[in-house]
Amino acid sequence: MRIDVLGAVRALRDDGTPVDLGGPRHREVLARLVAAGGRMVATDTLVDDLWAEPPVRAVGALRTFVAALRRAIEPDRPPRTPPRVLVTEGPGYALCLPRDDVDVHRFEDALARARRTPDALADLDAALAAWRGPAYADVTGSAWAQRERTRLEELRLEGTELRARLLLDSGAGAELVAELGAHVTEHPWREPAWGLLARALHRAGRQADALATLRRARTMLVDQLGLDPGADLRRLETDILHGATTLQSPRTVWTAGLRLGPRTTVELARTLALAGGDALVHSRRDRLAAVQAAERTGDIDLTARVIGGYDVPALWSRADDPEQSRAVVAAAERTLTALGTDGPADLRARLLATVAVESRSADLSGTGSRRAGQAARAAEALARELGDPALLVFALNGVFLQSFTRPGLAAARDVIGAEILDLATRHELPNFAVLGRLIRLQSASALGDLDAATAHAEAAERLAVSTEASLVPVLTGWFRARAMAARSAAPGGPAAATAAAHYRAAEDALAGAGGMPGLHRGLFALALLGLRLLHGRPAPTDPALDWGPYRPWTQPLVLLARNRDEAARTALTMAPEPPLDHMQEALWCLTAHAAARLGERLVAARAATALRAARTEHAGAASGMLTLGPVARYLAEAEACAGEG
Repeated sequence: MRIDVLGAVRALRDDGTPVDLGGPRHREVLARLVAAGGRMVATDTLVDDLWAEPPVRAVGALRTFVAALRRAIEPDRPPRTPPRVLVTEGPGYALCLPRDDVDVHRFEDALARARRTPDALADLDAALAAWRGPAYADVTGSAWAQRERTRLEELRLEGTELRARLLLDSGAGAELVAELGAHVTEHPWREPAWGLLARALHRAGRQADALATLRRARTMLVDQLGLDPGADLRRLETDILHGATTLQSPRTVWTAGLRLGPRTTVELARTLALAGGDALVHSRRDRLAAVQAAERTGDIDLTARVIGGYDVPALWSRADDPEQSRAVVAAAERTLTALGTDGPADLRARLLATVAVESRSADLSGTGSRRAGQAARAAEALARELGDPALLVFALNGVFLQSFTRPGLAAARDVIGAEILDLATRHELPNFAVLGRLIRLQSASALGDLDAATAHAEAAERLAVSTEASLVPVLTGWFRARAMAARSAAPGGPAAATAAAHYRAAEDALAGAGGMPGLHRGLFALALLGLRLLHGRPAPTDPALDWGPYRPWTQPLVLLARNRDEAARTALTMAPEPPLDHMQEALWCLTAHAAARLGERLVAARAATALRAARTEHAGAASGMLTLGPVARYLAEAEACAGEG
């Protein structure tokens, strides 16, 4: 089953034959659910979106449309069995299809991948080729559809320009002249498009035409808007006038594209990293390139300063790019060996702190974990001896990231966060002050102190304004959703559906911020599972949910919710011990709950042993982003199953 909305709305079976969706209202209902991206759309919202002035029996008509769509989409569904694609969820409906089965979601995902890496060009090509006309072309007169058309058209233009930029950056692109010429004619106010056309003309050996294009852009901007061209177009014109043989993409402002030395490159990469999102991804790539360039010089001191100069605060115990982190750690360890124990103490401390920060606990084996922990302690000791507050907060960041050696250490992490915050405040290190606040938010959340966590969230948000830390409000938004979920389980608290809506909003904000590669996948599904457990409900079974790295520990409960007890038992016995990270208490609690449900005494005993030190904490809340409720509840279940007390 495939649904397309990049053009007229249509549905196709696996063999390519079209599905008769019915009339315009039927197609609009389906389209509106596609636009929700798998989220539930309340009945009232659907009614308001379908009719400017809803008729008296609008809800009944909507139900009729939904019933007809279900028959069309799942014609072979046996009577009285629940639908699997267009499902009833809470007070509304949701469309449950894998993202690859919906053209608009394939396009959005391909664009996001291409923003991060040039290797995704083929996917972006295919996604752009799937456009058959304006999005939701046959849904006319609806405000929601017009908003979506406008949003998606902007993304399509961005995708077209990104594709051209990637081709030009790769050394191709001379064949783009006609395509980009038509593009700038249709969209003359898009400065990046003019730059791309000039680059394509230059690539085709038409330098005079490239200069004429840039001058035409300048004339149009000055005459019609009263604006001078931006710095990118001015730089491009200068490069062509000076006879440059290759031209750097105007939009590729990341440091690896500039002719800078390793130290300058890593300083710029450090600055970019603090912006988060795509900037963080690119800055880390540039940082590794700078490290490799420094190593090639053979200058050990230079290499040490380049590696240790990237002191970017790190909060999450899972690396954005584990392979890249391993490469940085290996370079740091090689440089430490070359420096020797008599090398400059500040350089050794920075290298050791880098090893500790980059060796995220979730990605380590036993030996790697011990080495990273030793590096963190050694970096801290050296930093304290040197009395350098900036170096000490960097070292303490490593100590924090190595403080997930077992469940139940939230109070210890709060002490680390408090010292980072104190040092950063007294010595004007605002980015580490943000880190200190977020660590303390996480710790208070884990200990169930929502008032203290809220105070830290508000303080972090105030700091984020001056530090331009764009991800802070995203993370604090998740914390507020976590607090709402906890309150929903208390007498007189908000409805579970309200808490779920807050989680959905937090998920949207995280995706809109470019995501966090080491964090994003599986987070929303785990949050929904926690909410259901808080309310004594079975796990969600929606096949469209992405469980990410948490699947081995959530799968037993999902299978139990589907009444597949033996499959759940097999999945439980195959689940490994949880990684040593922010979610370890949550994953042990899921193991304990599944073991108690299945009567698996040995597994329950193992979970109880792991959880006893965390009995005063809240499962999953060490992330500051979700909760499964008090650990004590799951510990009691495990102990009862294991025959302990």
